[in-house]
Amino acid sequence: MADQTANEVEMRRRLEALRVEHRDLDTAIAALGDASSADQLQLARLKKRKLRLRDEIARIEDALIPDIIA
Repeated sequence: MADQTANEVEMRRRLEALRVEHRDLDTAIAALGDASSADQLQLARLKKRKLRLRDEIARIEDALIPDIIA
């Protein structure tokens, strides 16, 4: 039981860190997109990273929220 609780706490910490990074990437993408000489390769990499973060956030949220069959 204690291991499960510790694991859940760690997952919630990781989830919050991922959400912060996702928001930061949002800001960076917007700033880079507004630049007149935007580096398209860098912009694409940031967007790809943001998508990977979104997928990882969804996986952790699914693991934390129990399936309830109604």
